Amino acid sequence: MTADRIGRRTAGVARAFVLSASLVLAACAAKPLSLPSEHGAPSPDAPAAYVEATSQCRGVKSLSAELALSGRAAGTKLRGRIVGGFAAPGKIRLEAPAPFGRPVFTLVARGETATLVLNRDRRVVRDASPAALVEALAGVSMGPDDLRGAVAGCGFSGADLAGGESYPGDWIAGDAGGARAWLRKVDGAWRLVATARGPLEIRYDQFVSGRPSVVQLRSTAQGNPATDITLRLSQVDINVPLEDSVFDVEVPADAQPMTLDELRRSGTLGSASGSDGRPPGGEPERP
Repeated sequence: MTADRIGRRTAGVARAFVLSASLVLAACAAKPLSLPSEHGAPSPDAPAAYVEATSQCRGVKSLSAELALSGRAAGTKLRGRIVGGFAAPGKIRLEAPAPFGRPVFTLVARGETATLVLNRDRRVVRDASPAALVEALAGVSMGPDDLRGAVAGCGFSGADLAGGESYPGDWIAGDAGGARAWLRKVDGAWRLVATARGPLEIRYDQFVSGRPSVVQLRSTAQGNPATDITLRLSQVDINVPLEDSVFDVEVPADAQPMTLDELRRSGTLGSASGSDGRPPGGEPERP
């Protein structure tokens, strides 16, 4: 897939967003699924169940998708759409489409270096840590490969499950690569429905052909909810090669430097205004 195709997809998403945003935002959040937390019975079948649950995402080396975003982060209500491209190792491109003209923002990352361009404000953050830049935008500290794994449905790690416990109701839980994973039978097949590492939790829902179409990112700070973002995936392409140019970005010649601290102070998802005068993808919470 080329950068031009990514751009055409961005423009199409912007037009669709203008027509359908009210329908997307009207959807009500389902009651959070209660995860088993007590000690279960040892399950010798847990490793095989985990292999089954992650079989379709472990081999994902590249992925592109449209992400309908909603939720809250750092005191800001988020809503909007993002076009994303992910490739191994360590590459991402995220764009927030505008109804007309250039995307509101473009973030690209290669390995340990990321660049964010806020097109309407003519500001640029250069040579930042990808995880720090994503945290400043969306309130979750995740690098390119973690983001690819999260969107693909594999959570934080493709490592094997080290043992596990079973619970009533077709549940299995265990540890994999430093993360806690919860599996559940969905339509007769084992699915990874949640995984947690430190303060960050990823949940999956609405599986289509074995892949989740809804990804929820939740984090806590000092025991209190800090981020709760839901991504609804559509137009997903798996292992379609992404040209290297996809992960380049054109910086306007008059773009002024911006620091991560300035980006955080400007509000989640930056300070550039959308067509309705709100920050791209977000608006401050009202009392």
